[in-house]
Amino acid sequence: MSSAPGAAPAPYPSVPTAPSTASLAAPGLTDPRPCPGQTDVTCADLTVPLDRAGAVPGTLKLQTAVFGTADAPRGTLLFLTGGPGQPGVPFVQRIRERLPEALAQYRLVMIDQRGTGSAAVDCPQLQTEVGSSDTVAPTPGAVTACAQSLGANRNFYTTADTVADLEDLRRALGVGSWTLDGVSYGTFTAGQYALTHPHRVRKLVLDSVVPLDGAGVLYEDALGHSARVLRTACREQGCGFDPARDLATVVRRDGNGVGVFNLLVIASIIDPKLDNPRFGILGAIHASASGDRARLDGLVAGFSAPSDEPPSEFSSGLHAATLCADSSWPWGDAAAPAERREQALNRAVRRIRPAAVWPFEPETAGAQGIPRTCLPWPPSRPNQAAPRRTLTMPVLILAGDRDLSTPVRWARDLASVTPRAELVVLAGAGHSTQSRSDAGARAAEEFLLRRTK
Repeated sequence: MSSAPGAAPAPYPSVPTAPSTASLAAPGLTDPRPCPGQTDVTCADLTVPLDRAGAVPGTLKLQTAVFGTADAPRGTLLFLTGGPGQPGVPFVQRIRERLPEALAQYRLVMIDQRGTGSAAVDCPQLQTEVGSSDTVAPTPGAVTACAQSLGANRNFYTTADTVADLEDLRRALGVGSWTLDGVSYGTFTAGQYALTHPHRVRKLVLDSVVPLDGAGVLYEDALGHSARVLRTACREQGCGFDPARDLATVVRRDGNGVGVFNLLVIASIIDPKLDNPRFGILGAIHASASGDRARLDGLVAGFSAPSDEPPSEFSSGLHAATLCADSSWPWGDAAAPAERREQALNRAVRRIRPAAVWPFEPETAGAQGIPRTCLPWPPSRPNQAAPRRTLTMPVLILAGDRDLSTPVRWARDLASVTPRAELVVLAGAGHSTQSRSDAGARAAEEFLLRRTK
């Protein structure tokens, strides 16, 4: 589930004198250099094998960034961004801005995970059609063109591959254990690392949780949660109508459920209370239900329009390769024959209770971008599941109650099966709470700075 930590921030205040990059370099990291525009942050490269089984030759060079020194009082904090498809290094400045007290005590490390950043997977047609959206449905041709351009290399962009890369990074940094903080898909990566290497993880912050079993590909929870989000916004604004009922009328009349859902998912990131007059989403839904479709249709078209986002900022090709490998599908795993998938997806959609996804229709679950990306993706190597199922270290779980990208139920479900979990649900917040909610950032810092018993 894609989630940019935030817009490009203003320059970080009070930048200290830049330390020597040689003093920050680790033996396993090559070409240490000042990061562009951040002279006190050291960029370096981590070289990892493309295929860890060794059958396919080649290596990948992953850019890393380090802020702070190895003797930081609380150790090293690895911050993992979302997607899959988003780089990490460009967001160092943003994380410094949002977590300044914590980063006075921790060394911050970020990484462009395989297939992102300067070495991003580049699938031009898919990139144009969907950009960083999970929910816009690509054409089958764009998906298959992307898979064909990758060839056999599409098998090596699973989260398990990234987990192995992160373990190489830990060794390269020379740390015995570290703290991980992940946002959106970054919670899945952080969780899989912690389930694979539990003794290497001191604490976890999981912000905007993706289920650790990879569930949720049909988005039933988010579709159903939209009614509460709409009605809460209406109550706060005194709108005087039922936007959920209006939405139900619109999508059944116009057959635009996927477009409206995409609009609401993006709004849960940039306008979680649905009160930005620039968009006027509640009023647009109500007007459309009353017969004036222009405003809502314009919003839907605008939010679904072709993307000009370059793959270096978000790789839709990497997003497809990882998502299709990682997830559990109605047709099985990523290795399932393509010809059986559509029938299995249709059966799964028919089993959805209409009340579970109202005000949307069950058909929206099968027509949105996640299943429509992976339905035509060629059979590929599935992600290797982590060896453990339960997180045993202290875990802070952050959730915005308006989030439709990673709905709050996913956070509650994870908290219920995690022995040392602390769940914080942030009223009025949407997706990516540390970057977009001051209360979320404060909760993360308090947890990171708390002494562990």
